[in-house]
Amino acid sequence: MEYNTQRDILKIPDYGRNVVKLIEQCKTLPTREERTQMANTIVDVMARVNPQAKERTDFRHTLWDHMMFIANYELDVDSPYPIKREEPIQMHPKRITRRDSAIRYRHYGRALEDMITAVADMPESDERTQLTQQIANTMKRQYLQWNRDSVDDDLIREQLAELSDGRLTLPEDFMFHDSQEFLAAMAATQAKSEQKKKKKKKKK
Repeated sequence: MEYNTQRDILKIPDYGRNVVKLIEQCKTLPTREERTQMANTIVDVMARVNPQAKERTDFRHTLWDHMMFIANYELDVDSPYPIKREEPIQMHPKRITRRDSAIRYRHYGRALEDMITAVADMPESDERTQLTQQIANTMKRQYLQWNRDSVDDDLIREQLAELSDGRLTLPEDFMFHDSQEFLAAMAATQAKSEQKKKKKKKKK
């Protein structure tokens, strides 16, 4: 079990930990075009998670600044705005009324459900297809973080269809990323986090 006290501190808590995971997943995509497409969708998710951002006239510029800051400016994408390498002013959110609908699968989180909804609302296109496949692999990765023993690709397919109300489906020949790749990446991230903690203890 992973507790919040054992995790890295969120650079901008307003967006939650699942947005951070999506940004980290975006970094791993093989092409700049795929990363840029996913980055645009992440910005849409950030706007849903933090709706008071829309009160600003330059809200999308602000969201891009926040995303790049959270990514430590390591997100290699085509940004529609010049990148400001400075700590952004955080938007302290107003109290938001609690949603009545419960999260159907807690290990995926609200942000991923919002992303599924955003992609499902898009018209049919190659971009929509690619984002659907990226979401499927993100779901597999987060499922493995919750249960590292095993994951059934067919189960991920079923849950993607369920969360999108049947609007997002994967082709029969779609191949998920290998579970061992995800587990190795998670182990490397954990080892890096532990190294940082050791360095902080030595400094103290």
